[in-house]
Parts: sequence; structure tokens; C-alpha cells
Amino acid sequence: MENENTWDAVVVGGSAAGLSAALMLGRARRRTLVVDAGSPRNRFADHMHGVLGQEGVPPAGLMRRGREEVAAYGVEVLDGIVERVEDAERGLLLTLAGGRTLTARAVVVATGISDELPDVPGLAERWGDTVLHCPYCHGWEVRGQRLGVLTTSPQGLHQAELVRQWTDHLVVFTAGLGPLDPATTHRLRSRGIQLRPAAVTEVTDGPDGALLVRTDDGDETVVDAIFTAGAPLPHDGFLAPLGLDRTETPWGSFLTVDPTGRTSHERVWAAGNVVNAGANVPLSLGTGSFAGAAANAALVAEDFDTAAAAPVDDGEDPARFWEERYAGAGNVWSGRPNATVVQVVSGLEPGRALDLGCGEGADVVWLARQGWRATGLDISATAVDRARRAAAAAGLPDDEARFEVADLSAWEPSAAYDLVTAAFFQSPVHLPRAEVLRRAAAAVVPGGHLLVVTHATVPPWAAGPDAGGEHEHQAHTGLLSPQEQVEEIALDPGAWEVVLAETRDRAATGPDGQEAVLEDGVVLLRRR
Repeated sequence: MENENTWDAVVVGGSAAGLSAALMLGRARRRTLVVDAGSPRNRFADHMHGVLGQEGVPPAGLMRRGREEVAAYGVEVLDGIVERVEDAERGLLLTLAGGRTLTARAVVVATGISDELPDVPGLAERWGDTVLHCPYCHGWEVRGQRLGVLTTSPQGLHQAELVRQWTDHLVVFTAGLGPLDPATTHRLRSRGIQLRPAAVTEVTDGPDGALLVRTDDGDETVVDAIFTAGAPLPHDGFLAPLGLDRTETPWGSFLTVDPTGRTSHERVWAAGNVVNAGANVPLSLGTGSFAGAAANAALVAEDFDTAAAAPVDDGEDPARFWEERYAGAGNVWSGRPNATVVQVVSGLEPGRALDLGCGEGADVVWLARQGWRATGLDISATAVDRARRAAAAAGLPDDEARFEVADLSAWEPSAAYDLVTAAFFQSPVHLPRAEVLRRAAAAVVPGGHLLVVTHATVPPWAAGPDAGGEHEHQAHTGLLSPQEQVEEIALDPGAWEVVLAETRDRAATGPDGQEAVLEDGVVLLRRR
């Protein structure tokens, strides 16, 4: 079922918290997608402050670099909006604006909040410039100037006291605090703070670039900047179908999360401002990183639980079988490239190629000679050693023809390829063939190809248990037609097109010198 719409993890929100979570998931080799609406909370600010190592960097610069860093670990970023998340049979189903759907085993929510400003003309258009909310983020830049605090709730008292640290010239518009008792009034005035109890009706341009603050008693106050706290509105409505637990705070209703960021749903984590209105960039980075790591840890546990519950395979160990096959004899193959591979690949533009089950390396050597930068993988160390010697004898450097020992049952691609080949990728011992081919297909670049060559009929020298040995017979039973091969690999037809699905005749010589005409199945798929 794995295709371009199926992911280990989907991170919703691509700002500090989201990209930090995606970085941890990508480094954990999880197939991860970030869906980003492109409207981070701090987009109104020209620079970030209080971010160690990134002091004064524009928020957009951090996001651009973050996208580059997660891409290095295979994380993909999709510009879009998630409109709905609901439970699915084996994970979560996400519906995007426009109707596209995604499935994920885990979701990290990092969609942030919107700041709903007081309904005062002149505030919104100056937000992030001379209308500010966080003295830690912006206080240094307006230090010592004439500052104001427009309170919006009783919590504004803390903001008023805080801003006093950055200036000796502070006026607080106290209507949002409600009636002040004598002790509170004395406390504020003891630090030289001016109090204006009338409600603010407008903020407009004042003299010399300053702000003019008008109140409903007709008074006017000139300040250089004004601090206020908007009502934080978390962007989490798309999670409503999951019925997640919430916590009521003085600032509103937020998702309930544990110390790792996990919500009341076992597959959903949340980090950053969407669960903490006071989280600055460093805290958002940290909680995002922790949530990403926690999501991976949960998937790791699930992987082990699934594996442990599966029936134990008491069959022959594939690594031992193939090593004995190669080490117990001289060269197993002729040293010539597969004729069908040569026919099909000769019409393709050389690029980067990967050969699965490369054996003694004949196909990789041929590919390299045609201008491909080719890599071969095989489970047998002896086969790989012979392949390396064949490449060296052909005068091919390692960057043109390289070989690695790999158990393809557990292998994950670590690079991108223009061509992946699998010639006679059939085994008499356990091999999750279709799964391996799907994983390899995920590493093919757009416009690249997956070529699968198989025996379409049983070779005459392997027609029975006594002809070529029982294992040889088992390797050629249950053969699939080319169309059945396409259906078994089961790649998304919206992302892949079938270029070839046919049989071809090929002259061959058997182990005992017997001449025969074999029928090969050929499947060539192109990633759109």
C-alpha cells in the first residue's frame, strides 16, 4: 500500500516547531512529509531575537534553511492546508484543501496560533513593527524609548510590569485590567509608571514617526511603541474529528499534551505555539524536536510489537544460503551482462543506477561502461568481492562502479537513482521481493525508471526437483506474468506509468552446456 500518499509521519505546520520535529523524524529514517500553509506566527517580524546562534536572523531565513536541512534527510515539504484528520484502519487519514488525502502512522501538529488583537483601529496594520507583544523578542530594539502597554485582560498586569524593565518612560492603559485596587495602583506607580484608565479608541501616526494613542475621554498620549497581548487562537480545528482532550488556561482552550508532546490520541503529538501561546522560537524548536523523537520512538515500539506478534520464520537463513552458494564454487555466472537488461537500458540516458541482487557484478560493470554511475547490492560478501574484482579488472573507479553487501529484506535506500534494475531477483529462500521493489521505487527520481526482469517460464535445466537441485526448482515455481508483476509491485498508477510489460525470448546456455531459448518477463516502469 505504500505510495506517495502513505507516510510514517506527517508534520502539519512548517515553522520552527514543525521543521524541528521533521528533522528528528528524517534523521530516524522515517518517511516524513511536512504540510505547510506558509503563514507562521512570526511572519510579521523582520528579525528573530533571543535565538542563540540565530540572533537577528529573519524568520523567513530560518525557515528556508530548515527546509534545506530536512530535505537532506529525505523529508518532503508540501505547500498546503490540512482541513481534517480522522482515524483510519492502520493510522490516520488527513484530508487537504482541494480534496487530496494522505495516510500516516503518526501526526505531529505544529500549526501555531493567530493573535486576535483588540478591536482598536490602527493596531493590526502596525503589528510586528511598532505594535508589539513580547518584550524579550522586541524590547531591546525599543529600549529607553517612550513605551505603552495596552492591557486586554487581567493577565496584562504581568506584561505591564515586565515592559518596565526596558524603559523608564512607560504608560499603561489599564482599562483591560478592570478596576485597580489601591495596592496594585501603588505597586505600578512606585516604579514610575503612568496609568491611563480610559479605554483606547485609536492608534494612529504621531509626530516624528511616533504613535498617537487616543482614549475615549478625549486624551492623547504619544509613545514610540506599544505592547499588547492578542487573544491566542490555536490552529487546531482540523483535529475536531479525533475529539482530543483540552486544557482550559487563562489564555484560552489548548490541546492537552504530556511532557513528550503526545495528545490524548496515541498517534498525535503537538508542539510549539499550538499548545503553548508563550513559546518563543527556541522553545518551539525544542518541543518540536522532542515531539518528533517521541513519535519515532512510538513507531519503533509499534514495529517491534508487530514483528514479535508475527509467526516465527524457521526457514533457511538467506545470508547463509547465498554465501554458501557463492563461496562453495567458482564463478556462478558467465560474467556477461543480462541481454534483456542491455536491450532495454541501451535506450535510456545514463545517470545514477542501482542494481538489486547484483551477484558477481556483470550488469553493474556493463552499466558503468555505458556511462552510468552504478551501485550493486548483494547479500553475499563473496559475490560482492568478485564483483569488485571484475570492476577493477575493467578499469572502473569506485565512483563509477561500486558494490555493497546488503540484506535487502532490511535495506532502506539512502540515495536517489535514475534507474533501479532487478534482474532475476528471485530467491528459493525468504525474500520480501515486492516490498523491496517498492522501497527501491521510492528512491527513483521523477522521470527515472524501475526495470524488473524475471523468468517467465521455468528453464529446462530447472524443470523439476532433480534438475538443478531442489532450491533451483523452488526459485522458479509460482512465476508471474509481466502484468502480474506490475500488480504485485503495486505502485501508485498516478505516480508511475508502465512503459513495458511483455515477454521476450533469449538464447541461453544451461549449467551443463545445454542450449535453450528462454522466455523473460520484462517490466519497465517510469516515475512520472
